[in-house]
Amino acid sequence: MTDLLLHIALPDDWAAARGSGEYRVSTRGRSLEEEGFVHCSYPHQLTGVAGRFYADVDEVVLLHLDPSRLGAVRVEPAVEGGTEMFPHVYGPIPVAAVTATTRWARAGTEWAAPDLAPDS
Repeated sequence: MTDLLLHIALPDDWAAARGSGEYRVSTRGRSLEEEGFVHCSYPHQLTGVAGRFYADVDEVVLLHLDPSRLGAVRVEPAVEGGTEMFPHVYGPIPVAAVTATTRWARAGTEWAAPDLAPDS
């Protein structure tokens, strides 16, 4: 897997994960336990995902992930029969697997492609 692996997190969810040592949110409003995996994206998929699931949110945190520090990562369709392939992490994301974070703010009513320069 050569592409940058990212997860869109709400700031409060990321803060809670830093306190517990692992991130267990699959996607907005759904836990790892409910979904079975953590949804991730490649950079070119971020604006579409943010537009679909975070349209009413002003700011998120992009978690930059090191796949070698994760459990099973599978690239599969987002929905059964779909053609767009997304990375899914089967298991919690250890905080140590997050190599950097980037705060990403919505520009007006749309999500513009983020500057992926790390904040940390």
